[in-house]
Amino acid sequence: NRQVTYSKRRNGIMKKAKEITVLCDAEVSLVIFSSTGKMSEYCSPSTTLIKILDRYQKASGKRLWDAKHEYLSSEVDRVKKENDNMQIELRHLKGEDLTSLHPKELISIEDALQNGLVGVRAKQMEFMKMMKKNERMLEEENKRLSYILHNQQIEMADGSNVGEMENNGYHQHHHHHHHHHQKGRGDHYGQAAAAHASSQQMPPFAFRVQPIQPNLHNNNNNTNNTNNK
Repeated sequence: NRQVTYSKRRNGIMKKAKEITVLCDAEVSLVIFSSTGKMSEYCSPSTTLIKILDRYQKASGKRLWDAKHEYLSSEVDRVKKENDNMQIELRHLKGEDLTSLHPKELISIEDALQNGLVGVRAKQMEFMKMMKKNERMLEEENKRLSYILHNQQIEMADGSNVGEMENNGYHQHHHHHHHHHQKGRGDHYGQAAAAHASSQQMPPFAFRVQPIQPNLHNNNNNTNNTNNK
């Protein structure tokens, strides 16, 4: 089986590369691709594959990279170097790894910290001004809303008072009319009662009955007078 043979041979070569690195202090880089496309690699701990290839290119004079790849590689190296320098400066600003610095470098770090402190204070003052401005705006808005609410409450109270006054006027008019009606009825009943009491107190009327027939005595006298004549 070729796959089994490949695995055994690959492991043997990897073992020899590690032995050469350790026993001979050599820089070794090994890359193996199987027939299935699987990659296996080994590189000495003291170096990298990129460094080995750069050394190979310089030593052999062969160009492994074209101009575009070389430019990209130099850009990667530049960015990596800048990143390393920034990490060092950050540690210095934190007060770390200062023993290896010269007095001038310490002064520049102090100036940077002072400038940073001034910037932080300015930003803090700007933030505080903005907070106070927002507080004033909120207070004014609160006063405005309170004023509107107060006016609405006054209008509602005035409307309620008008309704109560109209309602009370209706009840007073109704009560006065009812009282007047009751008083009229009371006066009528009082007058009737007074008339009845007066009729009870007055003495009975005296009637004189006059005769309806003519006076016979007068008629007889008149007749006698006529006869005498």
